[in-house]
Amino acid sequence: HLRRVEHHHEPEDTSCPSPECGRPMVRVGEDVSERLDVIPAEFFVHRHIYGKWACRCCQCLVQEPAAPQIIDGGMPAAGLVAHTMVSHFVDHLPYYRLESINARSGVHTPRSTLASWSGRGGAALVPLYDAHKRFVLSAAVLHADETPVAMLDPGAGKTKRAYVWTYARGAFDAVPGVIYDFCAGRGAQYPVAFLGPEDDRRSDPGWRGTLVRDEYAAYDKVMVAQPGRIPAGCLAHARRKYDELLRDAGKSAVADEALRRIAQIYRLERELAALTSQERLTRRQRDAKPLWEDLHSWLRLERGRVPDGSATAKALNYSLNAWSALTQNLLDGDVNVDNNHCENLIRPWAQGRRAWLFAGSELAGQRAAVVMSLVRSAKLQGHDPWAYLKDVLTRLPTHLNSRIDELLPHNWRPA
Repeated sequence: HLRRVEHHHEPEDTSCPSPECGRPMVRVGEDVSERLDVIPAEFFVHRHIYGKWACRCCQCLVQEPAAPQIIDGGMPAAGLVAHTMVSHFVDHLPYYRLESINARSGVHTPRSTLASWSGRGGAALVPLYDAHKRFVLSAAVLHADETPVAMLDPGAGKTKRAYVWTYARGAFDAVPGVIYDFCAGRGAQYPVAFLGPEDDRRSDPGWRGTLVRDEYAAYDKVMVAQPGRIPAGCLAHARRKYDELLRDAGKSAVADEALRRIAQIYRLERELAALTSQERLTRRQRDAKPLWEDLHSWLRLERGRVPDGSATAKALNYSLNAWSALTQNLLDGDVNVDNNHCENLIRPWAQGRRAWLFAGSELAGQRAAVVMSLVRSAKLQGHDPWAYLKDVLTRLPTHLNSRIDELLPHNWRPA
């Protein structure tokens, strides 16, 4: 699919080299070898020339209006703004490193300028982010998780802990999508506010459906904040408890047996992943339900054999206390057995915090969440994030707000 630059290599003299012959030779074929090469990013300048047309008789002047830009009066075109955001939020390059990369091409872009471009671009994408939020929260099955990130605390001269909450459409959803919410803390008020509490004064009734999450206590308040929300547990978190038990204790017959039984469920789930929702539910009722029932009986039996307060008891209690949520997948074919789908989608934040270290402010973190929500969802749809952002940033200044959904990652088509 790449452009080919052909280099032809022919003998200077195509006559027979034999002294006694010297006749012209005939070309009978060729050998072709290919080598991959690269040209570093090229900066170039768009020159917009607006001609002035005057009527000497009427003394009137006609000139085309300036085309609106994502940063009016600024230096960068949409492609450069998109490149800066993709480099920072997709490739996780700190601005100081991107500054030095640009300098190799003879272009001076201070890190403060790069941060400003990303911020302005993120602000322009907020209406699209709001529309994307409505799309993600239209799913009947939602995954949720949270992860810490550092945020600059100027008054204290250091960083403090903030959190990114992740909400993703179901693992089996035909149209995937993810949205991030940057928050100052980990309290239940943040997901409650994002998903929408029961409130007659709100035009938006709030999200309702099945929420796949771990057993963090804040999610209990999320579930009761709106009638019609159903909790679904994460088998991977339950399994992790036995992994930790095995690692800390060195040897545990209970942990070995629990992991073996859970592995049976996962083997079956891998077979069911490609089925339709109804087919998956039918197979779960027939094949998976006996495995879950045997596991439940065994967990209760082992719990009666170990003393309270022991590490083994804590691992068993986690599974038993969450049993109703863990087995929600047996009642709904669209519900996954674990929350790994969401944990994979939150991974870019874990990669980013090791590279750019911290968010400069809460506003900067929120705008980062806007950009990452859209580019990550674009990647889920198979789009090139730079091509998507460049096109969207070019079209946004003149795009009708009533047609904003056309620019969502799952609806986007290049102009």
